[in-house]
Amino acid sequence: MTIILHQDNASSHTAQKTRQYLTKENVELLDHPPYSPDLSPNDFFTFQKIKNRLRGQRFQSPEEAVDAFKNAVLDLPGNEWNKCFENWFERMQM
Repeated sequence: MTIILHQDNASSHTAQKTRQYLTKENVELLDHPPYSPDLSPNDFFTFQKIKNRLRGQRFQSPEEAVDAFKNAVLDLPGNEWNKCFENWFERMQM
C-alpha cells in the first residue's frame, strides 16, 4: 500500500534524510507549489476555524492555550472536516 503525503516545502520536509525515509516507507509525496496557501487545508480551513473559535479568549499559560486549541480542533464536527478535504481535493485538481 502506498501512502500519499501532502506537505509544504519546509526545509525539514524536503531534507534528503526525510525524503530517503519516506521513500523507504513507501510514502509518495504530493508536491506543494511554492506560495500556494490556498492548497493547504491548514491555511484555508483549520487556522481560520480555530482562530474564530478562540477569538477574544485570554489564557493564563501556554499550556492553557494549547489545551484550548486542542479542544477547538476536537470540537469541529466531522462533516466540517469532510467538507475541508472535499474542498482540498477540488483545489488540488485545478
